[in-house]
Amino acid sequence: MDNVNSKDIENYAKKIDEKYADKAEDKMGYQEFKSAYTDAVEKSFHYKGMSDVEIDSRLIDKVNETYDALTVKRAGSDVGVNINITDAYDAYITQDAPVKEIAAEAATKTAAALENAPNISGSIDDFKNYDVMKNKLVMEIVSADKNAEFLETVPHKDIEDLSVIYRFDVGDVVGTGASIVVTNQMIENYGITAEQLHEDAVKNAPEIRPIVIQGMAEVLAKSMGVEDLEMMGLNIPPEQEQMFVASVPGNVHGAGVIAYEDFMDKASERVGNQSFFILPSSIHELLIIPDNGNFDLKALENMVKEVNATTVDPSEQLTDNVYHYDANDKVFELGEKYVERQEAKEKATVKEAGEKKSLLGELKSTKEEVSKHSEKDAIDKGTKSKGDVTL
Repeated sequence: MDNVNSKDIENYAKKIDEKYADKAEDKMGYQEFKSAYTDAVEKSFHYKGMSDVEIDSRLIDKVNETYDALTVKRAGSDVGVNINITDAYDAYITQDAPVKEIAAEAATKTAAALENAPNISGSIDDFKNYDVMKNKLVMEIVSADKNAEFLETVPHKDIEDLSVIYRFDVGDVVGTGASIVVTNQMIENYGITAEQLHEDAVKNAPEIRPIVIQGMAEVLAKSMGVEDLEMMGLNIPPEQEQMFVASVPGNVHGAGVIAYEDFMDKASERVGNQSFFILPSSIHELLIIPDNGNFDLKALENMVKEVNATTVDPSEQLTDNVYHYDANDKVFELGEKYVERQEAKEKATVKEAGEKKSLLGELKSTKEEVSKHSEKDAIDKGTKSKGDVTL
């Protein structure tokens, strides 16, 4: 990422100062702290005998968060390590930690990371070659609302209030779990369109990170152990499962499976070939609950809101909304839209039934009227016939 301009840094600093206005009191403002902190970090590296490091300041724009950072690299190296200045300022304000102490700890961790950093110089040409990199394409789901500014910089595809973004899985080069977000600048350099990127990702992502759907009891058994699960009465037989977890091997950015072409069909099959609700547990996984009448939308929405508020880190949250897949109509939509659609269907059915009833009534009325006329004509004809005989 290129260094941001001074105006961006200035606006960001104002936001941080406003955020900590009530807690800062007689402490340094953000810009003053940043200057002192940067100087302390540089001196810490010098004391460690690492005078060859290069340090740049930049804003890091990531999913669900933006932070100010010092990017540290060895001279001539392609690998850098980011030191989060925003978190450092939070520690300075809320924990009353000394600037030099925070800087020394950050420098120690960064030095260790640089020592263990992989040598990717031989892979640079591969990174520039889309024919190579497209085979590393995976997908991630993020909140469109929370990441509005971020999404302006990356190719994406909207699904309701969620957005699909794309990553290159470079775990084989940098280390397990490592990935690079694909930006607009990247695809421009590659000479491809966002549509081509999506098409390649849909093809390759399921191969690199296949769908994994497990029952909640199965997931808990792996983390807690079967015996503990049985003691708590949570060892549910597979056929009685009411909640399933969808992700990928390793459980990293696993919520992206929602964008796979066959995800809805596989999830429906897993829950007994029926419709289901989708709860956005985090950017790493989804919860699937069969739409069998045991849960209503409002209860599920409250569940998601509570978990997001108390358990999931803000940087890993998706949304507070619940989604629904209609296995009969093959429609994925927000839960509230599904409810509205069902209500509209019911009204249409009632209206249609009323119209049929009205039509039957009209037909009956017409039949009775025709019958009356027929009877009258018969009587009139009979009277005339009788009159002819007497005459």
